[in-house]
Amino acid sequence: MFACRPGSAGWMKLPPSRGCLSAWLVTTLTSADPAVQDHGPVPPVPGLRPDRPAWHDDDLQLALWCCYELHYRGFDDVDERWEWNPAVIGFRGTLEQRWLASLRGFAGRSAVPSAAVPDMLTGLARRTGGPDLSGYLAREADKGQFTEYVAHRSVYQLKEADPHSFGIPRLAGPVKAALVEIQADEYGGGLPERMHSELFRSTMRWAGLDDGYGHYVPAVPAVTLAVSNLMSLFALNRRWLGALLGHLAALEMTSTGPNRRYSAGARRLGADEAARRYFDEHVQADAVHEQIAAHDLCGGFAAQRPGASADILFGASCCLALDDELARYVLSCWRAGRPSLLLPSAARAPGGEPARA
Repeated sequence: MFACRPGSAGWMKLPPSRGCLSAWLVTTLTSADPAVQDHGPVPPVPGLRPDRPAWHDDDLQLALWCCYELHYRGFDDVDERWEWNPAVIGFRGTLEQRWLASLRGFAGRSAVPSAAVPDMLTGLARRTGGPDLSGYLAREADKGQFTEYVAHRSVYQLKEADPHSFGIPRLAGPVKAALVEIQADEYGGGLPERMHSELFRSTMRWAGLDDGYGHYVPAVPAVTLAVSNLMSLFALNRRWLGALLGHLAALEMTSTGPNRRYSAGARRLGADEAARRYFDEHVQADAVHEQIAAHDLCGGFAAQRPGASADILFGASCCLALDDELARYVLSCWRAGRPSLLLPSAARAPGGEPARA
């Protein structure tokens, strides 16, 4: 059913399209010659719709995800020369304009003193009132629902540190060192088996899931792709470096409590220590990372570049808002008694039972 080879940590094929935008991209990437300049008319990107924000637009998010993936590992069935093809880059830019137009709603104050950035990030991280997905997974979720959640998260977690690593060559001095310190832990301190993406694969295998890179992209909704696309937007556009750092800070500063609850939920459902190690590692590491991210990374960057504070807080706000959107979507599906994946049979618990109640 899925394009990625079972158990493959490497490559994948293009996923099925979900509309005219992703169909044009898939057709172009697989049937046209990247050396040819004219690849036919590009379909128009729909404008803003109050009833359909960009993070719920399946066609837009899938097309963006495929464009971005050309800069990560690429696709088995796509010529590598497409990565910087002017037609594809121009198409991606048009998609990003629509994407950013929706994200602008998360923008906060435009002028923030540099010295106030760490405290403002702390305030954002301590916000309350959002959907309590981690609490539900800790106390109520059955094995099938937990498995669905892991499938959603795999779209990002299997390349967990990679988007933020694009920031390393764009920084200097203590701020660069702070990002490298965080990223070194994400990559297991040089030990392949300790890389966080590899630890997450152990969780996937416990849940009975295929741990191939990108395997569940055809099964997840737009909002799941949007969580991944947000960090790629910031990572692949140097203009959004401040937002990339703010995004990372928001992840690190809101990680400890939820991961403790995820681990508790997995333990309740029978996960052994190896299957829980991904969550437990984040409980320990991110308690340190959150201080580095808020003060040394974002505070240091804001001090180096006056005027960057608004971008930092924009990135953090977008990160937290989209995480809430995903949690809200997943919980609404489960409470309505339906699966949260587009293809419910995609995730199956051990023994062949569908991965939901």
